[in-house]
Amino acid sequence: MANTSENQVIVFAVYELVEQMQVLLTMLSRLIRLLLRRRRVNNIVGSSYSMRGKIPAQVRNLTYIIGTSDNICRKNLRMNMDTFSRLCYLLQNLGGLGPTRHVSVTEQVALFLHVLSHHEKNVIIQTNYRRSGWTISKYFSRVLNAVLKLHNIMLVQPVPVDEDCEHQRWNYFQGCLGALDGTYVHVRVPLTEKPRYRNRKGNVSVNVLAVCDVNLNFVYLLTGWEGSAADSRILRDAVTRPNGLSVPIGHYYLVDNGYTNGPGFLAPYRGTRYHLIDFGVGTNTPQDFREYFNLKHSKARNAIERAFGILKSRWGILRSASYYPIKIQNRIIMACCLLHNFIRTTNDFDPEENVVAQEIIRKNPDRSYAVIQSVEPSDEWTAWRDTLAMNMYNNWLRERGM
Repeated sequence: MANTSENQVIVFAVYELVEQMQVLLTMLSRLIRLLLRRRRVNNIVGSSYSMRGKIPAQVRNLTYIIGTSDNICRKNLRMNMDTFSRLCYLLQNLGGLGPTRHVSVTEQVALFLHVLSHHEKNVIIQTNYRRSGWTISKYFSRVLNAVLKLHNIMLVQPVPVDEDCEHQRWNYFQGCLGALDGTYVHVRVPLTEKPRYRNRKGNVSVNVLAVCDVNLNFVYLLTGWEGSAADSRILRDAVTRPNGLSVPIGHYYLVDNGYTNGPGFLAPYRGTRYHLIDFGVGTNTPQDFREYFNLKHSKARNAIERAFGILKSRWGILRSASYYPIKIQNRIIMACCLLHNFIRTTNDFDPEENVVAQEIIRKNPDRSYAVIQSVEPSDEWTAWRDTLAMNMYNNWLRERGM
């Protein structure tokens, strides 16, 4: 009986050993198949995947964009190499943007500008910069916050038109600070909020109020209002805000017929030809002082329209709705306007390349002077506009020998 029990134990031990060997063989065969599969994939791709192997490709891509030529840098990031270096310096030293263990400041700024310039989706930037989607989203938000911190530096201080101005668009508007208008920027919002954001053209957008100076640089921005909001209502909100639009008494901005003609805001005559396409030679020349005033007003106020055109032409993300939350979309619009100013004052390729920025940190504007605190019509202001229009028309007639 003892021999029988011993034999049974030995048999069970052999069976258990065989089962373990089968498990080991199965695991070994799976490992061999996995290695063969990886070898086949590597043969197709041409190189094995590794975190260390990604670094040279990232360096080559970044060097090609920002270190090859101004033309390539401008095509990809909308600025030349010198302007890009200055922007990185400001963001790092004044905007609080710093490098991390794996991503430098230059790469953070480059991928941020790439998204704004071409409205590239996250998956496309992943391929171009060899980064994960989470990494791209993280550093996009960081650079966005750093750019907005520089608003006191990038927003310009308007300079009023003086008596010595020789610019034909502005020489009649002494004391003028620039032009003001609103523009629609398409956004993506939840279905329940679309009626509020639908503008008069039927598109879902925000109504952005912007003010620019004579050099097409933005002076003031107010974004966040729904597309259904009226321009005059947004202007009243901008003027009454604690840190809103500041218009010193005695100065003014040019506005269109969508706004009230009152102190600080000079509007054209209503019911009279205004747009440049309406004027020409012969019988299409201005027939009275109102028409001539509207013609000169339209030529000068066209500055804000040109500023909007340059802005949307430069930043592709403003030409179509993005998938960011509405709060982030509004911050992106502000960042695009700030970068517009920075490029125009430093980039050698912008139309206003002769305007060189003073690299001085501008503090908050001094509000010790008296400013306009409401947007209301005024008989006195209307009479002043009539006097200005009559003087402009009489000077024009004298120049023509009439």
